[in-house]
Amino acid sequence: MRGYFAIGVEGISKAMNVGSLFRTAHAFGAGFVFTVAASYERADGGKSDTSDAPGNIPFYSFPDIASMVLPKDCSLIGVELTDDAIELPSFRHPAQAAYVMGPERGELSPAMTQQCEFVVKIPTRFCVNVGIAGAIVMYDRITSLGQFPRRAISPGGPTEKRPEHVFGDPKIRSKMEKFRDTPPDGEMPENDAG
Repeated sequence: MRGYFAIGVEGISKAMNVGSLFRTAHAFGAGFVFTVAASYERADGGKSDTSDAPGNIPFYSFPDIASMVLPKDCSLIGVELTDDAIELPSFRHPAQAAYVMGPERGELSPAMTQQCEFVVKIPTRFCVNVGIAGAIVMYDRITSLGQFPRRAISPGGPTEKRPEHVFGDPKIRSKMEKFRDTPPDGEMPENDAG
C-alpha cells in the first residue's frame, strides 16, 4: 500500500484512551501519532499502550490548533458523528492522511473541523469510545487501500494471494520536529520531578 497515515486526538483528557488509540495505531502501521490541546496525565499513558507506540513511531504534542503542522500533501480528516459527514464505508481514503478524533464526551472543535479537508463518520447510532473509533477508521483504511484479495463469494477465505508489499523510507519534515515529544511511558520528565 502506498502512502501513510497518522492518527491523533484533540482535547483528550484520559490517558488510558490515548494509550489505547496509540497502541492500535502502532499495530496498524501508523506513520506517526499526535495530540492537540491534550490535558491528560502523561505518566499514565503507557499503562494501556503495551506496545510503546510513541517509543517506536514519532509522537507529536501540539499545544493548540494553530501550532499543528502536518507533512506536505497530508490530508487532515476529522472523525465525527455529524449529519453532514461522509459515511466511512463510502469514503475513499487519501494516500497521505492524518485522522483526528474528538475528545471523550465531546466533539471536534469548530476550529479543528474547519482545518479538515474531509469529515467522516462511522455509521453508528451514537458515538463510540475514541480508541474503538480509531480502530474502526484504521481497519477501514487498511481493508479499502491495502490491496487485499477480494472476499470469497462463498463462506471461507480468498482464492487469490495478496501481492507482496514493499516499504519505502519515511519522510519526516523538519517543521514538525519542534513538536516531537517524549513518549507517555510512565517516566516523569526531569523538570517535573520533585
